[in-house]
Amino acid sequence: MATIGEFFGRLFGRAPESQPRLELPAPPTSADLLAAVDRVESLVADAAVPAPVASRVSRVTTIVRQTIPRLDRLAGGSLEAYSVMATATDYLPEAVGGYLRLPRDWANSRPVDNGRTSLMVLIDQLDLLARTMDQVFDAVNRSDAAALVAHGRFLQEKFGHASTGGALGLDPGEAPVPRQPPSDPAAFEPGRLAPPERGP
Repeated sequence: MATIGEFFGRLFGRAPESQPRLELPAPPTSADLLAAVDRVESLVADAAVPAPVASRVSRVTTIVRQTIPRLDRLAGGSLEAYSVMATATDYLPEAVGGYLRLPRDWANSRPVDNGRTSLMVLIDQLDLLARTMDQVFDAVNRSDAAALVAHGRFLQEKFGHASTGGALGLDPGEAPVPRQPPSDPAAFEPGRLAPPERGP
């Protein structure tokens, strides 16, 4: 439906004014996310942060690295996919950077939030990020595991029951295939599936 401006523009022969298009930046690629994780790890290593911080950052970055190659299993606009992207590019760098911008002794000893020091605040933030990334990684893997279970049920319905000892049961009258070859192949008779029984 034409606007009033377009109507009068057509009436008086004026060309419609082109509206500026809003161009959104492209979402980060897997390489971008891995590069962001690399930068945080390098920042932590160069600053020689306390061991509790280094171990927690390592936990978060390890989970993020494991999750990035599997993000295609999540819906593009899902909250889980966004959480991984935001953790790598924003949440984790900002948490670590905020701590590193403070004088180290002051950050580790001066209470700033309900008796907690900046170091304690950072550790709580890193623990929260690690728990969240654990949940995302678990969700990604559960989707694959559910597909595996569904495929197993399909095979079970299609080819038989586990009680056949692994035989596929393609023909209901078919005898099960022996698990191991006989020790004496010459004892086979044509058309038989198992060697003849030997006497005592």
